[in-house]
Amino acid sequence: MTRRIVYAAALVAFLAASALTLASIIVPRWISWDSQTASGSRIHYTYGLHKRCSSLTGACTHFPEDVDCHGGDRYFCSMWRSVGFLMNFAIVMEGMTFIAFLVVIIGGKQMRERGWKVVSCMLLLAGVIQCAGMSLIAYLYDNDDRFFPGWKLDTSWIFCTISWSIMVLSAAFVSASAYLVAPEEGYELIPGED
Repeated sequence: MTRRIVYAAALVAFLAASALTLASIIVPRWISWDSQTASGSRIHYTYGLHKRCSSLTGACTHFPEDVDCHGGDRYFCSMWRSVGFLMNFAIVMEGMTFIAFLVVIIGGKQMRERGWKVVSCMLLLAGVIQCAGMSLIAYLYDNDDRFFPGWKLDTSWIFCTISWSIMVLSAAFVSASAYLVAPEEGYELIPGED
């Protein structure tokens, strides 16, 4: 049976993972490219889920724009926008997971003994959604012609990878504790009140 301390530890890990998810969406550094010109100045491009930044202009612009999505680039744009949707959906799932954590932790002994199934399933689902988004970015990085040698998966991709890994491990931790941790001490149920 799962104890309050197990949920508290999983909640702390979950909140850290959620912060990484949010950072991966906000920081426009999923894929980047660095180069140095003959004169020694550096050129730096980064692609985020919703912005593209360039050191040449010193600014970030909305990405992908409609002009980026014509002809053969339509496939790229569809995939990139799908990742944006998946990551935003992951944030919604994380909000719902946070509420589930609160209900289970505050809900009493019976809720903690039975709530592990809901919490672990929601953690797993949020992790799988993020993993799908991260995998699509890795696929585009490996297969799209715009990412020639010199491009690299960057900080936001790493944040996403760490985030979904923590969520999946937390789901496993909560599930395992339901079977391996001794039940909380407390009032016994009246027979027939299960």
